[in-house]
Amino acid sequence: MKIKLNAVPEEIMRAVEILSQYCQENQIPEKIIFSLKLALEECGSNIINHSLKKDKTKKISVILKINDNLITVELHDQGPEFDPTKINLNEGRKMTEERTVGGWGLELVRQNIDEMNYLRENNTNILTLKKYLF
Repeated sequence: MKIKLNAVPEEIMRAVEILSQYCQENQIPEKIIFSLKLALEECGSNIINHSLKKDKTKKISVILKINDNLITVELHDQGPEFDPTKINLNEGRKMTEERTVGGWGLELVRQNIDEMNYLRENNTNILTLKKYLF
């Protein structure tokens, strides 16, 4: 399933609702749906706010796939090249008040997703989030 969005926050929430419904229709457990929704909202918001600067003329695409025991969420945008998998803020620290500002959302994504991969292809950022069903 492919969802095309304008680069505004409301659109990411629409994609989160579509993801939730798609997963429910495919009888995905609620715990997994929660993790996927959190990851999509955080990553999509980061793309819209930081990469595309909330420019409603710019687009982001979300591709949802369910295969056997794997759910894949791909986010495509044509913002500046940025690989969130290389970000390693406050390595070795737990999520406490000691941490510097920033990176909390990405840390939550990492805790809720099994794999996160990045690819830059044809001037497009492709962020792939994977969650295994079992």
